[in-house]
Amino acid sequence: MTSSDHTASRRTVLTAFAAAAAAGAPLIGQLAAATPAAAFDPNSTTEYPSNTALYKDPDLVEGNQYGRRWRRHDRFDVKLSEKSDYARTAILALHGGGIEKGTSELALGIAGYDPGDLVGADNLPAPAILPTTYDYFLFEGLLSEGNKALHVTSKNCDDHIALSLARSHFNVLSLHGCTFDQIKLPTSEFPTTGNRAVAVVGGLNPAFRAALVTEIKNAGFQAVDAYNSKYSSTLGEFNGSHVTNPCNLTMLGMGAQLELTGELRASLFGDYDSRSGRATTWNQSGGRFEAFRDACRRAVATVEATQPIL
Repeated sequence: MTSSDHTASRRTVLTAFAAAAAAGAPLIGQLAAATPAAAFDPNSTTEYPSNTALYKDPDLVEGNQYGRRWRRHDRFDVKLSEKSDYARTAILALHGGGIEKGTSELALGIAGYDPGDLVGADNLPAPAILPTTYDYFLFEGLLSEGNKALHVTSKNCDDHIALSLARSHFNVLSLHGCTFDQIKLPTSEFPTTGNRAVAVVGGLNPAFRAALVTEIKNAGFQAVDAYNSKYSSTLGEFNGSHVTNPCNLTMLGMGAQLELTGELRASLFGDYDSRSGRATTWNQSGGRFEAFRDACRRAVATVEATQPIL
């Protein structure tokens, strides 16, 4: 999603400096007149222009206001007589935690892990709960409120780990959250008083999009291809088309993105409102979380089946 750069609230020092210079104050006086930059404002409607800018903000501390979790699985081939498989797909949640709620937990589930248990005995990574696992990256807002201020537009993401994962895989599935009102689907098919739980499937890989739409619908959920002519006129902001969107920074130059309405995300958890609630009740939604997770995993498997490692 697009927004103006997160710069206005960071200019206090420069503004004071310029004002002092205009008044003819000496250099030392100019520096003394400059006041500290404005503190981080959780109610701000402007965005950081990049992850780098966010990470450099002295008002933000990793582990307090935001956090990152990632996993790259250890794979190797030391046999000259055999060819081993290689990781083809990575799962991303660039706006996880409290920013776009539910995307962290769903990313972990699709990657093959329990969203509520990432640390095992002796602080080792917890074992997978599904037989096939995928590499993953999560950026998560950890504030009690105001996490939207930590949102960095996907096309501006420059987190080194997220980009390295994207560029070393054939496929990326990137998970995002939106509201039903934002996507403005035709009311003839999606009345505002009807089922507002919808997945918008984007990204530049048409085969991946088709597999996701098919599997998500077969699992009993509503899904639309953002490039379908019936919806494309209103879904440009949600179609994952930008070439610098990490979902498209793959080895193939294309990937897939899911924009999930709040109603859909909320339906996947017993308790959707808090981070701890989502982590502990993902398996208390009457099977909806597992159904959506497995639909995405089947779509990934379908695409990977056409991508042999040479």
